[in-house]
Amino acid sequence: MAERTLRGSRLGSISYETDRNAEPAARQTSEYRCPKGHNFTVPFSDEADVPLVWECRLDGSIAKLVNGAEAETKKGKPPRTHWDMLLERRSVADLEEVLAERLEHLRGRRSRSA
Repeated sequence: MAERTLRGSRLGSISYETDRNAEPAARQTSEYRCPKGHNFTVPFSDEADVPLVWECRLDGSIAKLVNGAEAETKKGKPPRTHWDMLLERRSVADLEEVLAERLEHLRGRRSRSA
């Protein structure tokens, strides 16, 4: 066999590409600080929107961008309770009427069994 013949290699083990005539993408680094005092930097592309929060690499807490704006707090709707949904379907007067009917029915069953 000739010495310049390429032999097979494992998939993904070696890259045969070279770095000639290739430029890395322009990058920016952003510094984050977590509540426990850990500081770390994360590289981003110059074209990327830098997030205001990032997960701390050391303890997993939420770290904030140093010299960044505060994250917007989303206003959420309060959870709907069973009572709220019931009031959407019936008025209080209707509910009192249904309650009176059910109580009368229960009292009638109790008197029959005694």
